[in-house]
Amino acid sequence: MSDTQEQTPVGVGIIGAGFISRIYLDNLTQRFANTHVVAVADIIPENAAARAEAYGVGALSVDDLLANPDIEIVINLTIPAAHADVAFSVVNAGKSVYNEKPLTGTREEGQKLLALASEKGVLVGGAPDTFLGAGLQTVRKLLDEGVIGEPVAASGAMLSSGHERWHPNPDFYYQPGAGPMLDMGPYYITALVSLLGPIARVSSSARASFPTRTITSEPRKGETITVNTPTHIAATLDFASGAIGTLTTSFDTFDTDHSLLTIYGSKGSIRVPDPNTFGGPVRLLRAGEKEWEEIPLVEGCAENSRGLGVSDMARALREGSPQRASGELAYHVLDVMHATLESSDLGRHVAIESSVDRPKPLQECS
Repeated sequence: MSDTQEQTPVGVGIIGAGFISRIYLDNLTQRFANTHVVAVADIIPENAAARAEAYGVGALSVDDLLANPDIEIVINLTIPAAHADVAFSVVNAGKSVYNEKPLTGTREEGQKLLALASEKGVLVGGAPDTFLGAGLQTVRKLLDEGVIGEPVAASGAMLSSGHERWHPNPDFYYQPGAGPMLDMGPYYITALVSLLGPIARVSSSARASFPTRTITSEPRKGETITVNTPTHIAATLDFASGAIGTLTTSFDTFDTDHSLLTIYGSKGSIRVPDPNTFGGPVRLLRAGEKEWEEIPLVEGCAENSRGLGVSDMARALREGSPQRASGELAYHVLDVMHATLESSDLGRHVAIESSVDRPKPLQECS
């Protein structure tokens, strides 16, 4: 591959012009030199046109975007229920796809998507890419250097009282395919897998604490939602390395420390930053000490850098080397999340059939 070809930015298209598209467009048009946003598409053409005008890119129909030869990667920012269908269309068009979380709704869809991409010779990637930020990469460096010795345990919690208090249309969060585990679990499980390696077995308890939820946000204040999926899940995660983790995700709890993640080792402990962010703080407690110390972050992306995983996918396309926010990682996380729900239903441990290697560290932001 020539130097000129390596330096040519990868053409990117975006399907889905909702709220989250703005931060992707901010970063992919202004920060990451190896990507070039060609066009945006949306089921509502006016939404795509508005985004395109704001960022100086093209606005196309979905079909025209998929047919555009200048686009090599398509970012799929549609609602989760549409992730699989859109991703299959992208891959069948011969383009690589980067899905917002979760990768797909079901394991079967995820498996078929990875198999089809392999057949077509394209890449699949998936959010979240927050684990590539300076905060979690600092934790990774501490672990790899053995600062806390052998990791033996981890504990995490995402505690919330529910989205009906602020979201204008919160219904989806209380239906199958969502709930706190599939909505927020990807951040926590992706972080843990990137730091401690794959998960081999899961056991959990799950329930829907309240059968209905009353919307208190505008414009639908006072409407009632029927809850059809667990809203409080407490899971035990057995890592292939031998470490044991616990993770609670909840829409049923009132708490101010809503994001908690700690890794415990034989020589100390690390308080991990909110895995829904790219920065810090990272705090270390050494064995025998009483005070936590804040650790300076490694060089890298510490601010909101969504799209970093797309930039890394672009690098992988040009260099032919492994990507970090890969489809395999996103599928393993999906596999684990579904297992947390199944374990409670079945009343037993659930073995995780998938596995994945820890992604290589990333300590740059470009």
